[in-house]
Amino acid sequence: MPVEIILSSSFTPLNMDRRLAVLVRPGDQHWLDAPQAPVRRWPLEREAPESGEVTSLVEYLPGARFPEHRHPNGEEILVLSGVFSDEGGDYPAGSYLRSPAASRHSPFSQPGCQIFVKLNQFAQGDMTTLRLGPQQMRWQTLNQGMEQAQLHTFANECSSLQRYAKTMRVPLPEQNRGEILVLEGSLTLNDEPLPAGSWLRAPSFDALCLTAAENTLILVKTQLVGDYQLS
Repeated sequence: MPVEIILSSSFTPLNMDRRLAVLVRPGDQHWLDAPQAPVRRWPLEREAPESGEVTSLVEYLPGARFPEHRHPNGEEILVLSGVFSDEGGDYPAGSYLRSPAASRHSPFSQPGCQIFVKLNQFAQGDMTTLRLGPQQMRWQTLNQGMEQAQLHTFANECSSLQRYAKTMRVPLPEQNRGEILVLEGSLTLNDEPLPAGSWLRAPSFDALCLTAAENTLILVKTQLVGDYQLS
């Protein structure tokens, strides 16, 4: 379903009812200019205009810099393209970063980059800091035609990268909710195409039938239904 963004004097939270399924594909995107820097954002879910829980795609134009800012309840980033940087170093495409509650940084990108970002959604007690480059991912073969690199687990939450060969079924855990971002290739959802760049959030994975339409790489975040908020 398309993301509808209406610019007006009042703000309406976007896709914050997590009891509802949401599907956003690349053709649905609506880029918005950030007020602080030459950065464009494509919100997928947003609680408030410039605060609260946010999930979005963010594009840094070459040379873009954000002023130093604090993350009240953590920041999670997957670098999709280009190079993302802050005081901790330079992170190329494929890097995965977690900065816990109360952390601060001044991010920038010299060549430009695109990132997937989740703000203020860390579970209570999760104070993990992670800086994983693409060469540090530990890939494991789970089944023929399926590989997985575990990114982060905390209590009943799990984040991972998963690769599937063409025609492979994606084995989503039952009694879990979560989200999927298609990074490369494409999936079909009950015969409906999900090309690269598609984002799916589901309150339950039980009824979903996902299949790799070609060799495909996805980000998967899961959480047991009924547990605390997904990070």
